[in-house]
Amino acid sequence: MAVRAYAAAKRTLSFADKLLEVNWALLLLITLCACAGFAALYSVAGGAFHPWALSQIVKFLVGFVVLLVVAVIDIRVWMSLAYPAYGLAMLLLVAVDVAGHVGLGAQRWIMVGPIELQPSELMKISLVLALARYLHGKSVEEVSRPVPLAIALGMIALPAIFVVLQPNLGTTLIIVADGVSLLFMAGLSWWWIAPTAGAVAAAVPVAWEYVLHDYQKARVETFLDPASDALGAGWNITQAKIAIGSGGVTGKGFLQGTQSRLNFLPEKQTDFILTSVCEEFGFVGALALLILFGTIIVYGIQTAMSARSQFGRLLAMGVTLNFFFYIMINGAMVMGLIPVVGIPMPLLSYGGSAMMTVMFGFGLLMSVHIHRQVEIPRHSGGII
Repeated sequence: MAVRAYAAAKRTLSFADKLLEVNWALLLLITLCACAGFAALYSVAGGAFHPWALSQIVKFLVGFVVLLVVAVIDIRVWMSLAYPAYGLAMLLLVAVDVAGHVGLGAQRWIMVGPIELQPSELMKISLVLALARYLHGKSVEEVSRPVPLAIALGMIALPAIFVVLQPNLGTTLIIVADGVSLLFMAGLSWWWIAPTAGAVAAAVPVAWEYVLHDYQKARVETFLDPASDALGAGWNITQAKIAIGSGGVTGKGFLQGTQSRLNFLPEKQTDFILTSVCEEFGFVGALALLILFGTIIVYGIQTAMSARSQFGRLLAMGVTLNFFFYIMINGAMVMGLIPVVGIPMPLLSYGGSAMMTVMFGFGLLMSVHIHRQVEIPRHSGGII
């Protein structure tokens, strides 16, 4: 009875109560990671706040406010907005095809007033929201039934197709990984997973021949043998390895990096920002950063485990896994473990859309934490 009374009380938390429930330790970890990014952007600009560090600080502060606003909103409100958010993100993806801005050979951005927006970043969180909402109302048995599963796979495949056509293979991988992970956590049977994995493996030669663009094939070939074109397609990954290796155990020291500051490394402020951290702070600095990231991920898992509602659990795990996939793919990419796919390092890489998406996702995670005692019936929808 006492537990039920406590859960009922938590459904009507006041604004002051919600602020007290905010996990300030998690916010501190997020801020520390962002500060590491500010320092790295300051360094790669030659010891200057312009053009990247100051702009990134402003974006983070705006994102921090967004995080707190999102956090205090009841998760049942976010549940009711899940499908509209997914629909809006899909419309923006379609708009990219119609009136998108081309950059670095890909059409990924649209202008919304003075703001340059990358809808594929927004889709990552929108898909997590929508799938968590959809799977909330499904039992373990229902998740593996053909019709419900087909609907869920369609929700994943539709944005993935639009994003891969931009082309943006890295973000497509994260969208698919986010969606499949949520299906797995919702109870998808291995009788579906194993044959699908086999079919994907069998489809690789077909994708190579008919789906991948020439530059994407070049990235794979360069990954397999970077030295074959060290001054061309293999330049980025070769210079990244040099930067990481030259950092040694303790690094060259802050503002003492050469690969990035002397412009040997393209995209030093975005996809390859981690190499600057490794070069200047070495293995010790990179390990400290990974520990910060790992602690944030542990907080996310704990938040998911503490949530009473299936929607809250899936949403928290989806946001946490999205953050993990960012780190895993970018880190493996700059170390030459996978081909270069153009994924930023969260909280470190320069960019407004990625920063806002990550901070919005952390806001949803915090909302789950604050409203962890809220119980949402599985079949009523819980929409208010």
